[in-house]
Amino acid sequence: MESAPAGFAGTAFTLFGGALLLWTGARAVLGAPVVEGVSPRAAVTLSFLFGAGALATGLWLLLGV
Repeated sequence: MESAPAGFAGTAFTLFGGALLLWTGARAVLGAPVVEGVSPRAAVTLSFLFGAGALATGLWLLLGV
């Protein structure tokens, strides 16, 4: 019974994490700011960490189902 909510949450986390990583990578390659008013190095680093964390959480939920 708990596999449906875990599957939904895993899909949502995986999509969000992947999209965040792609978006951050594209902004970093183009030299565009990731976050306005924040150090570019800190913004890229934190965005990649949160994106990777969300992607890992999503995969963990999906594979644990």
